[in-house]
Amino acid sequence: MPSSVMPTTSRRGGHPSPAAVSTIGLRKSYGDKTVLDGIDLHIPAGSVFALLGPNGAGKTTAVKILSTLISADGGQAQVAGHDVAASPDGVRAAIGVTGQFSAVDGLITGEENMLLMADLHHLSKREGRRVTAELLERFDLVEAAKKPAQSYSGGMKRRLDIAMTLVGSPRIIFLDEPTTGLDPRSRHNMWQIIRELVSDGVTVFLTTQYLEEADELADRIAVLNDGRIAAEGTAEELKRLIPGGHVRLRFSDPFAYRSAAEALREVTRDDEALALQIPSDGSQRELRSVLDWLDSLGIEADELTVHTPDLDDVFFALTGSTVPSPRGRLDQPKEDAR
Repeated sequence: MPSSVMPTTSRRGGHPSPAAVSTIGLRKSYGDKTVLDGIDLHIPAGSVFALLGPNGAGKTTAVKILSTLISADGGQAQVAGHDVAASPDGVRAAIGVTGQFSAVDGLITGEENMLLMADLHHLSKREGRRVTAELLERFDLVEAAKKPAQSYSGGMKRRLDIAMTLVGSPRIIFLDEPTTGLDPRSRHNMWQIIRELVSDGVTVFLTTQYLEEADELADRIAVLNDGRIAAEGTAEELKRLIPGGHVRLRFSDPFAYRSAAEALREVTRDDEALALQIPSDGSQRELRSVLDWLDSLGIEADELTVHTPDLDDVFFALTGSTVPSPRGRLDQPKEDAR
């Protein structure tokens, strides 16, 4: 299925934004395995972008290239206005990276982890202590600050990891599967942290295997499969790419039900429930058309509900080999997870 080409706007403002991250024809191979096969991205500043795909699709490879950890084999990439190949130092000064495996040193305290990061960013001791105190309070880690990080829960370690990332005040943060292994409460806490970061103007590039996470957070989502962007758009736009959406009309008056059933085309009847199912992409235009048409006939439905495919359906349709799990996480074959 071809990638959708749509205006790049932020959910929070609705207006075009300058690109924080952009790529053209980005390529990367390992031996004879092509991991990225010419991907194009345009991510506006101050938004959340989610890159989804099965294991081995190339998500982490894309993050490593954009954060200058590895080089691409071809194509172009700019991050915060800097070319990742020509100006890697400029990119590094503008970004923060948090992987699915915590970079926290468990043998020292949370506060010491923060101060160490401040030293790495060449902050003065006074400034380092000020920033450390502010971030520990912001991430609700003050009480645990003097305790060894190895005693922290998974959610606390992840919060400390992101707090350490923020010491350098990055404009763009790459979160590579940041909630993997966290319990539901910790995941929801992490979501709130991400929302607060974006409200402060930070751009978040998120890779995740949790479909609910992408649906909840992302302004735009790209589905990466076999090294290519299979589709890209908002969550609602992606859902409309997949057939199966419909409008369900329920009636209490049998006469109104029969009249509507006879007048409507391509309708599925449920005579016992007095309900009709009409294929629809769920767009406002289609809903208005159905309602206006019923109104012109003098028929009124007692209940109207819209059913659209969810991101599980999108994944299954676009990647084929991935079977969505009931937990909203992708259950994937074990393979090279680059």
